[in-house]
Amino acid sequence: SVPLLQAARKRNSLNLLELSEAELEEQFVRGDGPGGQATNKTNNCVVLKHVPSGIVVKCHQTRSLEKNRKIAREILQEKVDLFYKGEDSDVFKEKKASEKQKQEKKRRARENLERKKLFKEMQQLDKE
Repeated sequence: SVPLLQAARKRNSLNLLELSEAELEEQFVRGDGPGGQATNKTNNCVVLKHVPSGIVVKCHQTRSLEKNRKIAREILQEKVDLFYKGEDSDVFKEKKASEKQKQEKKRRARENLERKKLFKEMQQLDKE
């Protein structure tokens, strides 16, 4: 089972809950991580909090403040949708579907590997 809030950040979700700007608290802080002066001197990391649910998102994916604000809102919208809808959320359903596809792909790869091993063993027996 997937923790609900970790399933967020999937694209193509159409009917997410809408966020109103009145429910949001936004801060701009210095980012951390690699990047040197570009990171250490600019406040382009966005911390966005949804007050009613208490969910906080921190976004520092780009050097652009505006892009980080947009990305943070998208992530927060998906997390809030998961928080209120739970397993009925489109984000959760997409995450489950992608996990299922990934498991199926692994299963097929394993089967192919076993087939190749058997084929090589058969070739070895034929040579002897």
